[in-house]
Amino acid sequence: MMRPFQFGVGGRIGPGTQWLSWITLDDAVAILRSALENANITGPLNVVSPQPVTNAEFTKLLSAALHRPALFPAPAFALRLLLGEMADALLLSSQRALPAQLQKLNFQFAHPDLRTALAAVLAKT
Repeated sequence: MMRPFQFGVGGRIGPGTQWLSWITLDDAVAILRSALENANITGPLNVVSPQPVTNAEFTKLLSAALHRPALFPAPAFALRLLLGEMADALLLSSQRALPAQLQKLNFQFAHPDLRTALAAVLAKT
C-alpha cells in the first residue's frame, strides 16, 4: 500500500470505515517463534497487533509517516467496476481481529500501535 502514497496519490479505500488488523513482520516472527517454543500456547492464534485501525485511520497515519498527502480516495463503486466481486472480498470487507490469547499470555509486542510500527518499518527502508 505504500507505493501510491509515496507517489502522492494514496487515499482511503471505499468509505474508510472498514477495520484493518495489521502486524509488523518483526512481531509476526516473534509470535510464531513463541508459539513454537511455548507449550502453553495451543490452538489458533490471531497474529495481529492489539490495536486494529479503520482504513481511514490507516490512511491518515501512513500519509503522515510518509509526509505525503492522502487526497485520492478510491470510491467503492469504482473499485466494484474495476474488480467486480473481488473488490468487496479484498478491499471493502472488514474484520476486527484481536490477539486475545496473546494478550492473556502477556505477549509483549515490539510495535503495538500503528504510528510506531510505521516509523520502525520506514526506518528500515
